[in-house]
Amino acid sequence: MTISPFLAALGSDGPAAGLAGDMKLYGWLIGSWEMDTVHHLDDGTEEKSTGEIHFGWVLEGRAIQDIWIRPRRPAPSTMYGTTLRVFDPGIDGWHIIWSDPLNQDYSRQIGRADGNDIVQVGEDSRGLKARWRFTEIAADSFHWIGEERVSDDRPWRVTYEHFARRTAS
Repeated sequence: MTISPFLAALGSDGPAAGLAGDMKLYGWLIGSWEMDTVHHLDDGTEEKSTGEIHFGWVLEGRAIQDIWIRPRRPAPSTMYGTTLRVFDPGIDGWHIIWSDPLNQDYSRQIGRADGNDIVQVGEDSRGLKARWRFTEIAADSFHWIGEERVSDDRPWRVTYEHFARRTAS
């Protein structure tokens, strides 16, 4: 398969020179992952699914981009989206931009380390507060928790959990 000029210009072999230290927060994710997903519905029931995630260096190694697909291919997709993660030394944090055109789901967040976890906080396209957390981080696995709330004075409600396992570096 020939890589298009667009994909060749987008992808990078690693972080840009001088940025490797700043890129460590998300750099460990580079590679491919499979996941088991739990969708926590409003009525208290759960829907379970599978999925796949692929992370790569992009934009001359100045950013990390991923693709989240649910369920695993070749099944028809119920989610097919991408995140662009860009470190900003001015805020000592990461700009996180999520887009899932299949579901018209968009979110903008700021990501930072929180102890051993990574926490991203912002708003989604419905105007809800969104918090996404990478927890239980290991070299070959992580637990991702998606939460939402209507306002700052309301409790967070878990909506999605992804239990990911590395399949390739």
